[in-house]
Amino acid sequence: GLSRDILCLFVCELFDVSVPLGVLAQENLPGDQFARGSSYIAASYVKYLEGAGARVVPIRINRTEEEYANIFNSINGLLLPGGDVDLQKSQFSRAARIFYRLALKANDGGDHFPIWGTCQGFQQLSVITAHKNLLTLTDTKAVALPLTLTPAALSSRVFRGFPKDLLQSLIEKNITSNFHSWSLSVQNFSRNAKLKRFYKVLSTNSDGKKEFISTMEAYRYPFYAVQWHPEKSSFEWIDKPGMIHSTAAVAVCFYTASFFVSEAMKNQHHFSSAAEEERALIYNFSPVYRGADAIFVQNYYFD
Repeated sequence: GLSRDILCLFVCELFDVSVPLGVLAQENLPGDQFARGSSYIAASYVKYLEGAGARVVPIRINRTEEEYANIFNSINGLLLPGGDVDLQKSQFSRAARIFYRLALKANDGGDHFPIWGTCQGFQQLSVITAHKNLLTLTDTKAVALPLTLTPAALSSRVFRGFPKDLLQSLIEKNITSNFHSWSLSVQNFSRNAKLKRFYKVLSTNSDGKKEFISTMEAYRYPFYAVQWHPEKSSFEWIDKPGMIHSTAAVAVCFYTASFFVSEAMKNQHHFSSAAEEERALIYNFSPVYRGADAIFVQNYYFD
């Protein structure tokens, strides 16, 4: 008979089932003149998931563990976005650790719950898994790079569904946007037994001096992390080096989001009612346009 995962995908597509995905908010950036409340989510992450067929549930900081557990049991996966917060002491990191523990327990029990980390989200996952911050400074603040794929990449869950020509573009062209000052070096990754046991390295990059991990996926869990920004190619427009809007870059945005949403479709969590789901969705909030010079074109703000 059909496997549970294939059956779930079939049911989702046949009956047009909603796929609610959580996106974790974080503390407002210092000096943000548009800020309202205490936290935000960049709208590009919302559009990124919606463009692949999901609906977004904003997960606010400063909630109780019980509240987070209730949300966890109602959503089909979690995205940890980029940003700039303390990866060990912030409310963002606290919430990320709670969801990480819940996801480990769920997956160990056969409950497929995926997590995707982008940039800061990648870094946060590395800190949680290693139980320490192993990040080092790199010269990668605004630069587009090709990926140096590892031998494991072509058979990886993330990349094996990519068209061959798109994988070739990822290897040969500067189409992955990097906007980070901190990276997980290959050296630090290799020296940490916890990280090596947990994650398979799919790609690396270099700033000319230090080689760092740019894509990885967990061996046993549906956890995925990219140090680069697939969502920016389609949804962010600041005029800086590293912002790439080519056809190939936009295709990478779609294929990564589509992959993650397909992973979320394997999860069977749901809200207790349609009304409860409607109250939880991002549609209840309005994005704020922050101007053409802002690193995030639009943000959602939360109390």
